[in-house]
Amino acid sequence: MSRVGVMVLGPAGAGKSTFCNEIISHMQTIGRRAHIVNLDPAAEPSKYEFTVDIRDLISLDDVMEELDLGPNGALIYCFEYLLKNLDWLDEEIGDYNDEYLLFDCPGQIELYTHIPVLPNIVQHLQISLNFSLCATYLLEAPFIVDSSKFFSGSLSAMSAMILLELPHINVLSKLDLIKDEYGRKKLKRFLNPDPLILADEANQETNPRFHHLNQCIAQLVDDFGMVQFLPLEAKNPDSVNTILSYIDDVTQWAENAEPKEPNDQIEIDEM
Repeated sequence: MSRVGVMVLGPAGAGKSTFCNEIISHMQTIGRRAHIVNLDPAAEPSKYEFTVDIRDLISLDDVMEELDLGPNGALIYCFEYLLKNLDWLDEEIGDYNDEYLLFDCPGQIELYTHIPVLPNIVQHLQISLNFSLCATYLLEAPFIVDSSKFFSGSLSAMSAMILLELPHINVLSKLDLIKDEYGRKKLKRFLNPDPLILADEANQETNPRFHHLNQCIAQLVDDFGMVQFLPLEAKNPDSVNTILSYIDDVTQWAENAEPKEPNDQIEIDEM
């Protein structure tokens, strides 16, 4: 039987921990369970405790202090240490079958770009532990409504899609920070964006020396054809449920779940 896991990715401050907490909270209301696997050796739990915590194996502060490394170097060391001790991760994860595991990852993109740490962990989870995985990549809505920053975020999301080789869902977080009506209307254009139109807007805001580069990047995003976003309002159950339904689809959770007695079935309204 395949187990279900969600790799929660995105830059620092994008709301990954909040996303994990709200998914768990929502799942509890509909009779399901999920657990957080913390893969950030510098993170502290917030609303829900970590079921599995990399800091029980190695912590960023200890590495920085003992090896006299900076934050980024210490983070890479922590993950290289984890890769040498994947049996620890296997034992900690244990037997979770019809429950979700949310892998809360650090925000440093070098862990899945030029240092293939997360891709190696993903392969281990799929091959050795029989996980059905998907990736959710979070970007802040207030950040992405700037056309030039949209392309920066899109390229980082594309990098994760290509290198992790997982079913992938892009999420715009922190919608509640966009309060004015103009900002809300503008945001809709970025959910299913037209990169070529956005490049024209970016050219109006940037130095002419960069216009050709903007067009080339926009063409790359447009040719890739897979950059779309789902809006997330963390305190809105319908918004959280919509994203969860997408995750269920791409991980085939319903097919993987163990059969239940009729009286134990939970009916979930379709969105």
